[in-house]
Amino acid sequence: MYTGRIVFSQVMDLLPRHEFTKCVRRYRGNSRVRRFSCLDQFLCMAFAQLTYRESLRDIETCLRALQPKLYHVGIRGPMARSTLADANERRDWRIYADFAQVLIGRARPLYADEPLGVELEETAYAFDATTIDLCLALFPWARFRKHKAAIKLHTQLDLRGSIPCVIHVTEGKTHEVTVLDALLVEPGAFYIMDRGYIDFGRLSVLTQSGAFFVVRAKRNLDYRRCASRPVDKVTGLRSDQTIVLRGPKTSHEYPIPLRRISYVDPETRKRFVFLTNHFPLPALTIAQLYKCRWRVELFFKWIKQHLRIKAFYGLSENAVKTQIWIAISVYVLVAILKKDLKLERSPAEILQILSITLFEKEEIYQVLTASDSQNEGGESSNQLNLFDP
Repeated sequence: MYTGRIVFSQVMDLLPRHEFTKCVRRYRGNSRVRRFSCLDQFLCMAFAQLTYRESLRDIETCLRALQPKLYHVGIRGPMARSTLADANERRDWRIYADFAQVLIGRARPLYADEPLGVELEETAYAFDATTIDLCLALFPWARFRKHKAAIKLHTQLDLRGSIPCVIHVTEGKTHEVTVLDALLVEPGAFYIMDRGYIDFGRLSVLTQSGAFFVVRAKRNLDYRRCASRPVDKVTGLRSDQTIVLRGPKTSHEYPIPLRRISYVDPETRKRFVFLTNHFPLPALTIAQLYKCRWRVELFFKWIKQHLRIKAFYGLSENAVKTQIWIAISVYVLVAILKKDLKLERSPAEILQILSITLFEKEEIYQVLTASDSQNEGGESSNQLNLFDP
C-alpha cells in the first residue's frame, strides 16, 4: 500500500519553484502579504482548473473540506473566497503570464521530436485568435459591440506538440492582424495563418526578418502571373505560380515576387489558394502545411471544453487575465506530465483522472496508467453478464 504523498503534491512538483519566486519578486507579488501568498493563490486556482470548480464559493467549500490535507500540497494560507477574490483582483497578472512562459520553455524541448505530419525540418507555428464572449454589464472594460463584451486570445502555437508559445489577451474589438506587430519573429520558421492576417506590409516584415509564411489568399487579390510550374492534379493541386502584386498599395508594401498555389481538397472538394514566400518546398507540402493550421482551432476548442476560461471567478481585467494564464499553465503542466511519465493517455483523459484523484495518497504513475480493462483472471463465474440473452 502506497503511504507517500498526495497526487496533487506530486503534480505540483513539476513546477520550477525558483522560477516562480523570481516571477513573484519581479512584480512584488508578495509585498505586504501576510498569509495568503502568490503560491497559495496559484495552487488554489490550479485546483479549480483541475477539478472544474464553478465559482469562488465552490472552490472555498471543496478546499475547506480538504483542510487537513492542504498543508501537504503547499497551501499554507487560510482558504476563504474573499481572500482569493482579493488576490485575483490585486496581484499583477503578469506574474502568472511570465511563469506560464517558463513552463512553455520547458515543455517545447520535450515535444521537439514530435511528428509534424509534413516533411519539414524547420519550426512551424500556427497563428490565430479566438473570441470569448462576456456580459457587458459585468465586464464593461471589455466592450466589444454596443450590447456585448468579449476578449480575444491571440495565440502562436508550435505545431510540434501543440504547445502555445505566445498568447496575447486583448479586448474583443482588437483586430487579429495588429498583433503581428508584437510578434518576435524567428528566422527560418514558418508562420501559417488564415486570410484574416493578410496585410502585405506586415508580411513584408516577416520576409525581411528571414521567416516564411503560408497564408490563405483573398478572392479579390490583384496580381500578375510571372511563371507557372507543372503540378500533379491527382493530388488536388491545380496551379503553382510565381506572381507579383499589382494593386497600388499592395505592390508598394510587397514589391517582390510571391508564390501562389491553388489546391482542391480531395475530401471536401473545397478550393484553397495559398500565398507563400517560400519557393523550394513542393507545392503539395505547402498545402499540407496549411492543413496543419487546424490544430490551433483544436487547441482553442480543447481549452474551452476542458479548462475554466469561459466563466470567470472575478470581474476585473486583472482577475480575468490571471485566470486565463493559470489555465494555460495547467495545460502546459499536463503536457509536461504526459512526457515526463511517458504516458499514452490523452491530455483530456489525464485531466479527467486527476480531477477525481487529486487528494488521494497514491503514486501518480500508477493512478494515470491504471487500466480500466478487466482483471487478468477475467470475470468471476458468478458475475452476471448484462448482455447475455
